[in-house]
Amino acid sequence: MWEYTDKVKEHFTNPKNVGSIENADAIGEAGALSCGDKLKLYLKIDKNIIVDAKFQTFGCGSAVAASSVLTEMLIGKTLEEARKITNKQIADELGGLPPEKMHCSVMGREALEDALRNYYQEDWQELVEEEIYEAGSNIICHCFGVTEKQIEDAILNNGAKTFEDVSKITSAGLACGRCRENIKAIIARHVKQEDKPILTPVQKIIKINSVIETVISPELQKDFGDIELINVENDNVYVKLKGHCSQCANAKLTLKNFVEAKLKELVDDNITVFEEQ
Repeated sequence: MWEYTDKVKEHFTNPKNVGSIENADAIGEAGALSCGDKLKLYLKIDKNIIVDAKFQTFGCGSAVAASSVLTEMLIGKTLEEARKITNKQIADELGGLPPEKMHCSVMGREALEDALRNYYQEDWQELVEEEIYEAGSNIICHCFGVTEKQIEDAILNNGAKTFEDVSKITSAGLACGRCRENIKAIIARHVKQEDKPILTPVQKIIKINSVIETVISPELQKDFGDIELINVENDNVYVKLKGHCSQCANAKLTLKNFVEAKLKELVDDNITVFEEQ
């Protein structure tokens, strides 16, 4: 079971600024119902200051809490100050989120970015380019605010050679997993990669089963879930989610961003995971 701070629990059970704003000056959306979480953010702006912010969300407790605290952070801020809010600041305002739930703060940041993009319209891209230039590096892992420069530093100055090495040093890629391929591409630019051993079909099945039992299953059990290997056909792996994971709205994300990603990383890059009902 994930450990949540009292502030997360407070904002989940008693969320602030729920609802919509009639004639809002900016509206932003993030997430998708197909992935389990969706957020719509409304902003009222007067003389460059956000005077009101409300949200509507569908998702887990962390998504509600992150959306609620974000609206509190926004009210009273100038647009320039709002643009600088990161998902890490949203999580920190809640006293922290489990790594597996950091994507909820990312969704809040993405909805804010979408709202500001709609407000600034054609001027938005110029503002973004200026901020990237001033920062000196673009952000690769939005969950933990890790930049390309930090990842390269982990590789060049701290001896990181694999995705796991980079994650241990920077925390990049430990939450939603969407930055995983970008991180691997950066590693590939700087580190000569050793080819994974070619496995026979029987060896591949054994390795897949071992990774599921020793790496994937223990992680899912922490949230009262589990996984069962059903079948392996060439590079197609069929599994069944059990317990809480089978009912979770984020089941598709769990399969792709965790189960499939781990099997690609530890067994074979060509593996695709499918869920058996």
